[in-house]
Amino acid sequence: MSVGQGAGEGPRGRFIVVEGAEGSGKTTQAERLRTFLREAGLRVEATREPGGTRVGERIRDLLLHDREVPIPPATELLLILAARSAFVREVVQPALARGRWVVSDRFDLSTFAYQGYGRGIDPRRIEPLNRHATAGLAPDLQIVLDLPAEEGLARQKLQGKGGDRFESAGTDFHRRVRRGYVELARTTDSAVLIPASGSVEEVAARIRSEVTSRLPEAAAGGTRGPRMRTSSAERPDEEA
Repeated sequence: MSVGQGAGEGPRGRFIVVEGAEGSGKTTQAERLRTFLREAGLRVEATREPGGTRVGERIRDLLLHDREVPIPPATELLLILAARSAFVREVVQPALARGRWVVSDRFDLSTFAYQGYGRGIDPRRIEPLNRHATAGLAPDLQIVLDLPAEEGLARQKLQGKGGDRFESAGTDFHRRVRRGYVELARTTDSAVLIPASGSVEEVAARIRSEVTSRLPEAAAGGTRGPRMRTSSAERPDEEA
């Protein structure tokens, strides 16, 4: 019996996450990837973090857009993890059990990059809290789009964006976040770092290549069981 699949159950889906700092194009690329997988004959669930549930969307709105409410870093972390707990249990786990492929715009790598590297919270404090929020569930593949912070922020400005709590955190903050993503991608087995420079289609082609290489059933329309975390040893240096 494979991990994450019980006796009498059908094949379970896959969990893919598209990550990246502001302006990396992750939201656009997540949608491109969903379209590609659907055209391959897979049933795909589109979702995002924080969000995806009623409570998660409320928390998202508070975190991103209610600038009148000051939120200390530790409070920000706990709010994100509260949203994640609902997200995993209400969205991801049920979808995987139905054999769907879940493609999420962000998951827990964002927390280590933004709240860990960006806000300066010790990742060793984040790890056990995150493990509880995720119920041990880990993505099968994490696409990390990489772009220099200055270029990402310039893209945001060109698109008329840059007003939410994270987007307006300053260049130094976003440099730390970018460094965090690079280091996390290099030390996390399920993560792959992909350059986000070039046209939308060029980046999408890089992503498709990685997805079909690492998850061959993506091209064949098949399914397997999702990965599960069993200990903090599976997440190496980013928590050390």
